[in-house]
Amino acid sequence: MQEGRLEAGCDEAGRGPLAGPVYAAAVILPPDFHHPLLNDSKQMSRKARETLRPVIESEAVAWAVVAVEAEEIDRINILNASITGMQRAVAALKVKPDFLLIDGNRFKPCGIPYSTVVHGDATYASIAAASVLAKTWRDARMAELDALYPGYGWERNAGYPTPEHIAAIRRLGLSPEHRRSFHPKELEPTLF
Repeated sequence: MQEGRLEAGCDEAGRGPLAGPVYAAAVILPPDFHHPLLNDSKQMSRKARETLRPVIESEAVAWAVVAVEAEEIDRINILNASITGMQRAVAALKVKPDFLLIDGNRFKPCGIPYSTVVHGDATYASIAAASVLAKTWRDARMAELDALYPGYGWERNAGYPTPEHIAAIRRLGLSPEHRRSFHPKELEPTLF
């Protein structure tokens, strides 16, 4: 982080699932922010992520989380949905950042200078914080959707293509929350 520069870390959660939205987050942390649990959200336990979420939300200079729903994912594809989500999260920040740190290797300009960083969630605290928020918000939403569309196991599998989820799709068919634009080969051609 450059001295005096407000940097927002950006990340998403939910690119690989068969169902549900992709969530994107942008977080500006104070320059002195440190928490021993903070890491790439994929390397953290669910309990650690849930513990850290309110800390990030209360101590960040600014944060925002947005969802891009399955219907829009199908319309613009998952890569564009992830980028669009991060752009919307940045636009929703109550404080405008001077620079963006984007997890991954793809982004589209949105009027703020940026750098893409492969494995940025393991390198920059602000990206790791965005990763935690995107993941915890998405997990909470998938638990809500699990109650609305029981039988797919989304509270456990978060919409990812687990054997349980694939078997449920075969048994129950597709829900309105399923993405139609990509799916496992073993479900062709009957359902898609």
